[in-house]
Amino acid sequence: MLNFARGRSQPRSSRSMPMSGMEYPDPKKNNNFVGKVLMAATLTALCIVMLKQSPKFNAPSQFSQHEEGVTHVLVTGGAGYIGSHAALRLLKESYRVTIVDNLSRGNIGAVKALQELFPEPGQLQFIYADLGDAKAVNKIFSKNSFDAVMHFAAVAYVGESTLDPLKYYHNITSNTLVVLESMAAHGVRTLIYSSTCATYGEPEKMPITEETPQVPINPYGKAKKMAEDIILDFSKNSDMAVMILRYFNVIGSDPEGRLGEAPRPELREHGRISGACFDAARGIIPGLKVKGTDYKTNDGTCIRDYIDVTDLVDAHVKALQNAKPRKVGIYNVGTGRGRSVKEFVEACKKATGVEIKVEYQPRRPGDYAEVFSDPTKIRRELNWTAQFTDLQESLQIAWRWQKAHPDGYAAAS
Repeated sequence: MLNFARGRSQPRSSRSMPMSGMEYPDPKKNNNFVGKVLMAATLTALCIVMLKQSPKFNAPSQFSQHEEGVTHVLVTGGAGYIGSHAALRLLKESYRVTIVDNLSRGNIGAVKALQELFPEPGQLQFIYADLGDAKAVNKIFSKNSFDAVMHFAAVAYVGESTLDPLKYYHNITSNTLVVLESMAAHGVRTLIYSSTCATYGEPEKMPITEETPQVPINPYGKAKKMAEDIILDFSKNSDMAVMILRYFNVIGSDPEGRLGEAPRPELREHGRISGACFDAARGIIPGLKVKGTDYKTNDGTCIRDYIDVTDLVDAHVKALQNAKPRKVGIYNVGTGRGRSVKEFVEACKKATGVEIKVEYQPRRPGDYAEVFSDPTKIRRELNWTAQFTDLQESLQIAWRWQKAHPDGYAAAS
């Protein structure tokens, strides 16, 4: 007798049932799977809705929106010597700062020093980009809400400009055009432009005023003047506020020792005289090479107006504060006093305490005999006057930073 009861007492299998080589899934299991998928999708959608309702999720970057009472300044070349000092001053004054730099001449260590000093969100951001890349520059402007631009980024060595003029016309003139086009496209209406006394060339009369004819004699000065011309032509038919600062020979560093000048070693031969003096004092180079001793000056060496970087950035802040729509301000930034190269070297010897060896050589192409400013206009209109006018003191401050940072910003890179 067959035991049918035994077969019926066994539970039914939930496995799919094979038939003629095909599998048919169990309908109950299929419904369960679909339900789980729908439940997961519902929960995911609910989470997304809740996240989007969160203020933190919806809040745009502080750099991407205008904020009442906060001025957002784009500092091009802000990783460089002057640009980093300007960024420091702006941050101290509670401006919002975006630095754009391709680090070809600047130092990421300077940016890191600023980030450590101002770590709070919405104070400082750094963007690595080349101003020669118009698409990249336009993208930066589209993603950020700038109120003003301080345009420092530029190669800036007279000697190098005579050897590689195309680099200077591209880097200074063309890149300024790119910045200006993006400003116009995105409604940024305040420009503080970093220019130079090199646009004057070698004037017949001293001191130099803002009305002195601009007849530059080297590609650096010519490229800067071309950039100025582009800015001035554009400003005639726009409501842009423009301030052009033509400054003289920059020296010094942050008095509190947070920033300094650290040019790339391969550019030492083209660098500032202060850098060469410090290199000689540290024994990096055997001595100082003074180029040109037959100029028509009291001691035969070039005469320059040396402006401390702290005073220079103060002039930029005052220019920003006084910039007005549809107005153009052009100012010389200098002390109004000329010092010869020999005087400078003696001051550097005293500042460093090192008897620097000096070698006199023929003139350098593109140099001019005597250049110093008349700062009357900037004093009258912007209430600016140079405060750090003791040459030896400015060099001592810079020397302290050099000794404390023998490898520049290398330790912070």
